Amino acid sequence: MNTFGWTRRAMIAAATATLAFSGMSNAGGHKMMDQVHFLIPGGAGGGWDGTARGTGEALVNSGLVGNATFENMSGGGGGVAIAHLIENAASSDGTLMVNSTPIVIRALTGEISQSFRDLTLIAGTVGDYAALVVTADSPLKSMEDALASYREAPMDFAIGGGSVPGGMDHLVAAIVMQAADEDPTAFNYIGYDAGGEAMAGLLSGEIDALSTGFSEAVALAEQGEVRILGVTAPDRVPAYADAPTFAEQGIDAQFVNWRGFFAAPGMAQEKVEAYQAMLAAMMETPEWEEVRGRMGLVNIYRPGTEFQSFLEAQEQQIGDLMRELGFL
Repeated sequence: MNTFGWTRRAMIAAATATLAFSGMSNAGGHKMMDQVHFLIPGGAGGGWDGTARGTGEALVNSGLVGNATFENMSGGGGGVAIAHLIENAASSDGTLMVNSTPIVIRALTGEISQSFRDLTLIAGTVGDYAALVVTADSPLKSMEDALASYREAPMDFAIGGGSVPGGMDHLVAAIVMQAADEDPTAFNYIGYDAGGEAMAGLLSGEIDALSTGFSEAVALAEQGEVRILGVTAPDRVPAYADAPTFAEQGIDAQFVNWRGFFAAPGMAQEKVEAYQAMLAAMMETPEWEEVRGRMGLVNIYRPGTEFQSFLEAQEQQIGDLMRELGFL
């Protein structure tokens, strides 16, 4: 069993000691809370929305929570929802806010004035690794082939992504190139407004490789449109074990776009632990497995201080790279 499994089980066991507030009972398939309200910092249909609603669905369907409600609050790159949670901390005990890697990136760039340090960290729950892909009929069969092509004519070799320069797809490509002992500031990155446009650029030959989320890469690979050159996971992902990692190709490029939950600042530790136990119990249920598989994500459960250490390490990694790229 992996360490995340042990951590989840430890949290579930701890749930029996956190029964002091209304609506909670022990774990093991019994209701742990009457209701959870999810605050979503973006509009309907996005990754945050899908994660929050999928989590609520699994909690209710598994019987761990009686009812889940949802509130979309767009604006300011997520800053509006974060500010709302902070300003209404006294009345937000029943609220969990979903977020992901952009809270780290946008805090670094100053797009939002808050950071994860201004909130109560509950747990990271799922993640989407990143991947570099080429068209299915590309002559590039491996990352070694792609690097050879790049080294032969650096500015003729273009990597695209569904985000602007300095965005996540660009940063992932830079992480990979840096790990391959190439200058992360020198390769030709072409940013598109969205993943669909970036995929069109790959199919048309405008770009040679595409930087994208692993779940999206798997969907495209299963449709026969792309070949996955490498994944930023430490080991092959069972959901699509045909995709090689960069690590096994001698390139130590690891990155995960995590998704997780935060609460208002100042929340009592007893309630923090109750939320963590609830999410840990959920992740052991078949109802959650159905939701997770549908979203194409991987479990990366990290509660509390483990979550904080992970975020601090990601902040350091991304911050160092953005400074090297000239974006900070």
